[in-house]
Amino acid sequence: MRRVFGYVLGALASVSILTGVTAWSEPARADGQSAAFRQAVAEAAARDPDVADYYRDTGYQPIWTGGGDGDHARRQALVRALSQAALHGLPETRYDLEGLMSQMAQVRSLRDLGQVELALTRAYLDYARDVQSGVLVPARVDSDIKREVTDRPAKVHLDALKTGAPHRVLQSLPPQTNAYARLMKEKLRLERLIAAGGWGPTVPDQSMRPGDSGPAVIALRDRLAAMGYPGGYLGRSASGAYDDRLQAAIRDFQRDHGLETDGIAGPATIGALNRSAGARLKSVIVAMERERWLPTDRGQRHILVNLADFSARIIDDDTVTFRTRAVIGKNSSGRRSPEFSDEMEHMVINPTWHVPRSIVVKEYLPQMQRNPNAVSHLKLYTRDGRQVNRAAVDFRAYSPRTFPFAMKQPPSSRNALGLVKFMFPNKYNIYLHDTPEKALFAHQARAFSHGCIRLQQPFDFAYELLSRQEADPKGFFHSVLNTGRETYVQLDRHVPVHIVYRTAVTQARGRTQYREDVYGRDARIWDALNKAGVSLDLGQS
Repeated sequence: MRRVFGYVLGALASVSILTGVTAWSEPARADGQSAAFRQAVAEAAARDPDVADYYRDTGYQPIWTGGGDGDHARRQALVRALSQAALHGLPETRYDLEGLMSQMAQVRSLRDLGQVELALTRAYLDYARDVQSGVLVPARVDSDIKREVTDRPAKVHLDALKTGAPHRVLQSLPPQTNAYARLMKEKLRLERLIAAGGWGPTVPDQSMRPGDSGPAVIALRDRLAAMGYPGGYLGRSASGAYDDRLQAAIRDFQRDHGLETDGIAGPATIGALNRSAGARLKSVIVAMERERWLPTDRGQRHILVNLADFSARIIDDDTVTFRTRAVIGKNSSGRRSPEFSDEMEHMVINPTWHVPRSIVVKEYLPQMQRNPNAVSHLKLYTRDGRQVNRAAVDFRAYSPRTFPFAMKQPPSSRNALGLVKFMFPNKYNIYLHDTPEKALFAHQARAFSHGCIRLQQPFDFAYELLSRQEADPKGFFHSVLNTGRETYVQLDRHVPVHIVYRTAVTQARGRTQYREDVYGRDARIWDALNKAGVSLDLGQS
């Protein structure tokens, strides 16, 4: 990184070479030389109609290569931004800063200048789009990432640069969220750590618990200390025993990594401890790319479901005001919970479960063909809503394609949706809901559902949502619940819902937390980023 900055500081001086070639004035625009500039710009822009239209509409006025102070400021701001692209986890090679500097230094004619003009514009637009809305197209990496990221038109980017303060315009392009700023800070911290040797030797692959002693316990203590956990190695006088201080440090580590906080260094804890700083750095870079995919306006109050953390939160002004454990979709085809954003509009108290057809024909029809009384808690209905007597149906006469009935489960405490569901209508048929299967929340990894998100504390979640519109949210909720009737309760203000997937989770206070890549999505994103030119800065440069 220091080498790059040194190069850029020297290269910025060479940008002034352009000034002598670009004494741009109205009389000069009519002569053959300026026609050569315009022709070079038009030819270079031909493969990008939006850019070609922009220059044609502006009369081929230069953005970068004029002789004025504004052109110089834009060049300087762009060169500085490209030199710092790695800070954002972007593919530096895509912008070819060294090639741009060399091309500027070799300008000998207005035709050369026109080609430089377009090279700078192309680099700027590539950088602006990458740092603002992401290097990758999410759905191309994983079809369950349902985020439709849209790039701003070239004209918007170029007009902003032409009319605004260049440094401020470029600084405004990355996500302006606290989460993104914290991820950048963690990225720099890990890079410095890796350059200094990382966390040192790994821990022996054996379980350890309070009362144990010996070299493996010392290695465990040393590793925790290198990671910044109290109770780690304290020098020559440190105990080689698994004492209370070490147990407390293990619990803190487990809490930060989504593990069972039992204070025992079992296989899952040892595996997380031995994960390299480089692997954690990849998670952070992937999280930065994911942050660029989210809407710019997340909502002053919003719901954040982190699939990798098996959690759902209500966030007000960047502060978590409610959190509960969650069960997410099983890690199998067709069941993984998708990622997308929408708005919660209402909740349904005492809901009816309308069984999705995919579940009806793939799971329940085969059971009923073997035993007509299987899943007897579910009722059959015709398309026009009439209930059907099971005894009158020969289930073996139907295939998944021809089965004509819908299936529903009436409201009850045994309903698959529990006693309340939270709706943000979407084409993926995903929502948050209660569940009668409370034991699932005791698991460390909670990927069990068909795709919807089950909440451990759905009533408290409902109280918090209703607190903005009811004087007694708990009393109101239970007055409706006690009727036993399916009831829709509209939210006076819709609440944005963001279903995300983060294996690196920053906090306003405290250490960055890390989670397992339960669906393997982050690994695929990292591979795609790496192929696009993103690499780890391990401090050798």
